Order: sequence, then structure tokens, then C-alpha cells
Amino acid sequence: MDRALTGRVTVRGALRVPEITAYFWALKALSTAMGESTSDYLVHAMNPELAVVLGFIGVVSALALQFRVRRYIAWTYWLAVVGVGVFGTMAADVLHVGFGVPYIASSLLYAIALAAVFGGWYRTEKTLSIHSVDTPRRELFYWAAVVATFAMGTAVGDLTATTFGIGYLASGLLFAAVIAIPAIGYWRLRWNAILCFWFAYVATRPLGASFADWMGKPKSVGGLGLGDGPVALALTIAIFCLVALLAITRRDVQRTRSETHAGHPHRPLRFEPAPDSLD
Repeated sequence: MDRALTGRVTVRGALRVPEITAYFWALKALSTAMGESTSDYLVHAMNPELAVVLGFIGVVSALALQFRVRRYIAWTYWLAVVGVGVFGTMAADVLHVGFGVPYIASSLLYAIALAAVFGGWYRTEKTLSIHSVDTPRRELFYWAAVVATFAMGTAVGDLTATTFGIGYLASGLLFAAVIAIPAIGYWRLRWNAILCFWFAYVATRPLGASFADWMGKPKSVGGLGLGDGPVALALTIAIFCLVALLAITRRDVQRTRSETHAGHPHRPLRFEPAPDSLD
């Protein structure tokens, strides 16, 4: 990448993603649910092709804004996540609704895409740790992985809820149990931290999407019948409030190693894993 551009869009050593806290997981789950309900609302409220185009423009604009800031900022980061959430849902649904690709096939396709992103990321950077996302190239890999996890998670959630026929609520409860596996593995069994992080990250997508569908879809198909639009609006308000809290308190801003050693007073302390344990 051009040296002048690199200097303009980032500060080397400035971390580009948030600290992994309870706030992170709450916002991730809310953004996945919001992305599902917003996508479903838009494709029914307007021409589906136009909705996809608008979703693509939205995610590109949000990511462009994220890449223009020089370090992690809560508003730009979570705007990008929300944009990916909406477009990732559309990308998964287009394959099934528009081209008739079965959910099991699209789930496998996106799983292969995610594996390819992880493979390229690790070969290039020798780590998959989000605690090392401090250069434009690493951030490109990170967002590519995020897009793939959203698309794959959407397809997997629809696979369990509709193709396997277990319904939206049961699907949500299933993925709540699934996400407990890496949590217990990390906290109690000392599993590899990076594996646990990305395992949980992928699982939050079908978890949030299943509960969003359960709340928004009609009672005739197993939902509560609240409507995709109202559910999307309520989730957007919740996300806005949480991001505002983080923007003000900076509770999710990671500290670099140099700041940790210097005793920086404005950023929270966090456990620094060994280089081989990564996240």
C-alpha cells in the first residue's frame, strides 16, 4: 500500500477495533438481530434489487468512513458493523431467494469463503488476533472475515429455522447453547483464545438473527408478529444508546502495549495474552 495513504488512514500501533468486553458481545448480538430485521423489512418495503443496491452502498460508505479514521472510534466502527449486518443478510438471502441455492449449499459456500479469508490472513500476518489490527492490511482481512461470518451465520440460521424446520425460537435457543461452548472452553478449559473468539463471533450471527425473526415474523410461521420494521427500529435505538455510552466513557478502547507500560489514565486495563495465545 502507498506509504502516503497508509500514513493518512491509520496510525501504526493504534488499534482499530474495540476491546472485547460484555459491551462488545451485547452490541454484536444486537447488530446481527438489527441487520436481519432491517434487511427483511427493506426487501419487502421496496424493490428487492433496489434494496440490495442500497445495502451495498451503505456498507461501502460505512467501511470507507471506518478506514478514514486513524484509530478505533465507537461510532464509525459500529456503523460499519451494522452496515455489514444488513448487507451480509441480503447477500445470503439473495443466493437462496434470487438464485434458488439451498441454505445448506450457501452455508458451505460462505464457510469456505471464511476459511479462505482466515487462511490468507494467517499466512500474511501470522496471527488472527483482533488485538493486532493496527494496520490497513490487517483491517482489510478483519472486515473480510466479518462480512463472511455475517453471511455464513445468516445462512446457517435460516438452515436450522426453516430447512430443518425447528422454528425461529428453537433455533435461537440452539445457538445460545452453541455460543456457550467457546465461552466455557475459554474461561474454564483454557482453550485457544482466538479459536474461542471467532467461534463465538460466528455463532452470534444466527443467534441474533433467529431471535429477530422470532420477534418480527407473523404468528402463522412461528413468530410473535411484531413486524420487521418495529423490531428493526427498537434494535437501532438500543444500539445507538449503547454506542453513545461507549463513545462517552471509552470503556471499550484498547490500550496499546506502550500505553499500558506508560500507565495511560484514560483507557481501561485489559489482560494482554501471550503472543502465541493471541486473543
